[in-house]
Amino acid sequence: MGKKYIINLSDEERGELSELTNKGKTGARKLKRAQILLLADEGKTDREIAENIHVGVSTAERTRRRFVEGGSENALNERRRPGKKPLLNGRQEAILIAEACSDPPEGRSKWTMQLLADRIVELGVVGSISDDTVLRTLKKTT
Repeated sequence: MGKKYIINLSDEERGELSELTNKGKTGARKLKRAQILLLADEGKTDREIAENIHVGVSTAERTRRRFVEGGSENALNERRRPGKKPLLNGRQEAILIAEACSDPPEGRSKWTMQLLADRIVELGVVGSISDDTVLRTLKKTT
């Protein structure tokens, strides 16, 4: 069975990739991908590439496919990752911060993360929230 994604680099592409692999300021993943493309252009199989530069066979296959489908920029660079939606919006964060800056409950010398979480739920700002989320939110606001 023949390879579905065959790499045929132009002289310009080969030069850019070679320059990238010889430059000292390239990230490890990008460097490995450039090496994969150069070896694939030499006619090496995915298994040979994987053994040669110590990556998984699937990484070699995926890099080859991404190059054929979208060019060198697509093959060399990371795709954006969406991340998780924030648990609190700006208004909710502002209320949390205002509560943290207010006087602690009677009988307490200071707010704890759990007390703040309970207070925010009590105020109806959110249905539920963990003390870890409170900590992360307050930590990112100096």
